[in-house]
Amino acid sequence: MLLARYQQEYLEAGCDEAGRGCLAGPVFAAAVILPPKFKHKLLNDSKQLSEDVRYKLRDEIQKKALAFAVASVTNEEIDKINILNASFLAMHRAIEQLSMVPQFLIIDGNRFNKYKEVPHQCIVEGDGKYFSIAAASVLAKTYRDDYMKKIAEEHPEYDWHSNKGYPTIKHRQTILKIGFTPYHRKTFQVTDPQLSIF
Repeated sequence: MLLARYQQEYLEAGCDEAGRGCLAGPVFAAAVILPPKFKHKLLNDSKQLSEDVRYKLRDEIQKKALAFAVASVTNEEIDKINILNASFLAMHRAIEQLSMVPQFLIIDGNRFNKYKEVPHQCIVEGDGKYFSIAAASVLAKTYRDDYMKKIAEEHPEYDWHSNKGYPTIKHRQTILKIGFTPYHRKTFQVTDPQLSIF
């Protein structure tokens, strides 16, 4: 069972991102403030959950959260500031949109750019340890998936309905054959020694 809080003194928000390793589309992030005694037997790191469960959990998270917000950073912005800084910026944008002001942040991962004067703690694999980070991972993942499914209708040849912009062999082969779309991250490595376009 995941933990409800990292600390008990301050109003705490969990933050996570989705889409960092993709070749196309924005990086999304979410910030979630849950009730202090929140528990859920299914909520976990979004990567450990089926798509159906993620969407069911999204509805529950949005109903039960004290506050939540989702934000993104475009592929053009990613190319300008790099994906690490873009991930931090997406989290900052999500935190900024919260209807309550958090007094403490718990961040999935081992690095973060401080948000204003709010203290934070980075937690490696935090989405498998704390409910609020897990909730943020579910929101970021499902909102990003929705976005990728939508733009997949414009460019079905890249198979974004299934790969969501991640660097599958088919996705990379298609880029090498017909080139980039306006949604691709131009600074990301596409080729691979194992990859053949034939």
